[in-house]
Amino acid sequence: METTTAAGSTLAISAASPVTEDAAGYAALAFTEIGQIEKIGALGAVFNKVEFQPLKGPKQKHKGSVDYGSLAPSLAYDSADAGQTLLRTAADDATSTLYAFEVTYPTGAKRYFQGRVFGFPENVDGADTVLMAAPTIEICTEIVKVPAA
Repeated sequence: METTTAAGSTLAISAASPVTEDAAGYAALAFTEIGQIEKIGALGAVFNKVEFQPLKGPKQKHKGSVDYGSLAPSLAYDSADAGQTLLRTAADDATSTLYAFEVTYPTGAKRYFQGRVFGFPENVDGADTVLMAAPTIEICTEIVKVPAA
């Protein structure tokens, strides 16, 4: 297994939806890279745990419903960045439209999914800090993993 740093990873957004929920469907979309990202966050589904403890016998544990997770990227606010503008538009969208996202790792591997942006709060921390934004992206579909070419 090859390890790598996260340096060079990107997050991009598209207002279009893929025709198919696979690598080819997502690759056909035009994505706009979101600039000034400091960190993207953890990607991956988590299953809720369902437990039952009978009076006699071991505790039973099962996988329950799946939660595809959420991202809370940290980024330096840039009103001229096209990707951030589309992300703010998605946050202001009251119709709960799904947006497509693409995460690209430094190795060239990609992760595709659709999600809804639940906010784009700006963080004014102090005189010696950069004006930041902390959007919340709720992942609503299975993550499509595409290995590096």
